Amino acid sequence: MSETNWQLPLRLAALGFVAVIVQIAAVSQVTIFGVSIDLAPLLVASVGLVAGSLPGAVFGFAIGLFVDLALVQTLGVTSLLYILIGYAAGRFRELRDPAHGLVPVFVGAAATAIATVGFALLQFLLGVDAPVSWLLLRQVVVAILLGALFALPVHALVRRVVEGALPDDPRRRRRRAYTTGGLSPLSRPSQGSR
Repeated sequence: MSETNWQLPLRLAALGFVAVIVQIAAVSQVTIFGVSIDLAPLLVASVGLVAGSLPGAVFGFAIGLFVDLALVQTLGVTSLLYILIGYAAGRFRELRDPAHGLVPVFVGAAATAIATVGFALLQFLLGVDAPVSWLLLRQVVVAILLGALFALPVHALVRRVVEGALPDDPRRRRRRAYTTGGLSPLSRPSQGSR
């Protein structure tokens, strides 16, 4: 493999390692309305949006496994959820080609919702005793709002770190060809004007 083929995995590994350490050491200590901000699902969703479904799913698995090991949780629960988040965000990018600036906000809110609700549901199915009340619903809603709030800065960071290592996207090349050099069929002179 050439050097360019290894740039994306190395950048993603460094980004994931630093992000999980910062999340566990600092960000999780700060609470807003009794809820701490979880940057990991936002990070996984942003990688899916920027790099695609396969890198998003692989990155989600690695980050989820690292989080489970670092927090000494049941292995695989977080990985399963983050695979789903990374793959879904990547498929959204591949099928819809989102160009609107607020797409990361909606994807971040959805990723946070999948992570919080999915984790609570999987813990319940695994038999972990946890109180289910209206307080849990309030925490889920606050977590989703915080995820939407922090989605844009996290997406900007991921885009800045990852963008130089991405292979060329054929859709981007096609669009660029039509916008430069007069290659658009609409810009050709008509037969009657010659």
